[in-house]
Amino acid sequence: MAEVQARPIQVGKTWVRIPDGTRVPLREDRQEGVIDGLTELVVGPGRNPDGRRQYRLNLGDQPRMLVSEDELLVLTDAEGLVLMLKQKVELRRFMTERLRAVFAADRFVTAA
Repeated sequence: MAEVQARPIQVGKTWVRIPDGTRVPLREDRQEGVIDGLTELVVGPGRNPDGRRQYRLNLGDQPRMLVSEDELLVLTDAEGLVLMLKQKVELRRFMTERLRAVFAADRFVTAA
């Protein structure tokens, strides 16, 4: 009879991706942009918690920038909901709850 080998279950924090269309400023210079997807063509040492990707950040009239999650803050409205392009309040509320579950409070800033 063949012996079955079980793999151990990995228990850990699940990575919650910041969704496309979310407005975010850079932590360092507060330059504001919009998440425009992910890339596996990683430049430099910074990577998202998945260890493989970086966010594409659309800064408007500049070329897109590749950044890791640690370089970003998340913009919120006056009610504390995440600001996202063209999304209904229900989805914004859901994403706010998910992101607040994994990010510290200081990662959220109110839009001016």
